[in-house]
Amino acid sequence: MAINPVVIDCEKAYTSSNLVRLNAAGIRAAARLISSRIEAEEYIPSLWRANPLHFGPPDPLPITYKEILANDQARECLDWIFFVSALNFSFWSEVDEEERFGVEWFEEGWHAFQRKEGVNQKMKLWTGYWSLPAAINKALSQGIPLTSPSFYSCDIACSDSLLRTIFSPPSASIEPIPLMKERVQVLRNVGSVLCKKYNGSFAGLIESWINKEGENRTALGLVKLVVSEFDDFKDECMWDNRKTRFWKRAQILVAETWAAFHPSPSDPPVQHPLFPHPPGISQLTMFPDYRVPQILHTLNIITYPPSLTDKLTHHGSIPSGSREEVSLRSASVLAVEHLRKEMIKLRGGNGDDIPSVLIDFWLWDLAKKVEDGDKDGILNGIYIAGKEMIPVHRTRSIWY
Repeated sequence: MAINPVVIDCEKAYTSSNLVRLNAAGIRAAARLISSRIEAEEYIPSLWRANPLHFGPPDPLPITYKEILANDQARECLDWIFFVSALNFSFWSEVDEEERFGVEWFEEGWHAFQRKEGVNQKMKLWTGYWSLPAAINKALSQGIPLTSPSFYSCDIACSDSLLRTIFSPPSASIEPIPLMKERVQVLRNVGSVLCKKYNGSFAGLIESWINKEGENRTALGLVKLVVSEFDDFKDECMWDNRKTRFWKRAQILVAETWAAFHPSPSDPPVQHPLFPHPPGISQLTMFPDYRVPQILHTLNIITYPPSLTDKLTHHGSIPSGSREEVSLRSASVLAVEHLRKEMIKLRGGNGDDIPSVLIDFWLWDLAKKVEDGDKDGILNGIYIAGKEMIPVHRTRSIWY
């Protein structure tokens, strides 16, 4: 099985940067706890469709790739995932919680918009990453075809002014969405590629990938295609005179696609319509951002030297491509790879149901719970009692 080049590059970067360190004892302890919690919570990929902010595929779920490509809602879901992944970067705030950028939309998301019985119609201010799908959904619910590549690639139909309005903050916020100019440019670039080469949809790219790779297709192959076609997904830097690949948004694009169309548990299990054969999604790594390293440190899975702890605590800037940033990201990738190996051992060698991307999803959710104040005895002891979470590292870039 081919090794993800992200792992290879991160192993070299981790050694040469020599700053953030893996904690073997912490990895073993966390593996036991995380494995038991994922199993107890029945934390499975198909839960993606239960999130009220996710624009999901049709119900019942298409069971073949041909059914996905032929279904309008499935294709719209793919375009939604692509749009979100294109703009999934830099949501950390420099201001207090009550003043940060946010978007007001239904607390119960699409369930409320569709006025399902028993669902309240309360509005909520969505902040952080969740402000992105909230803004997108709000536009879609108002009849704006925002996630259509033919729309957002065109600066006439979808003007810069309209995009600024869609992503405008509420009156209580003093902070705009970060990197708005860069977000507009990313949309123009990726939308143009989809329209010129893939019939104006992410489904068109997936169809091209399936036609080319056939039964030998892999999730890693799709990631490589995305990175080769879209410069704005090519999350790479030069470190120690070597190219270092992280591919955060390209991998999360493929992982979200995997989760959105993952069959619900059944006996016998149903093959995934897009990734039906081994290695499935297992070649992908975690998504090296600023949130998961934070929770990895909180759980004693990785350790920081005093100099880095001091900089993060005082909200110092971490430049993109710097030794500190490369070390944080490469150590995080390797930490989750080691976690996964330990969890596979605990499960008797079966790792098919515990890919690194699922561990990442779970860790990210945990980090948000802790950030939101759920600290005391969280998840039966997985949270290190009394240990304050060090702030995320502050790197402004389009990569994460």
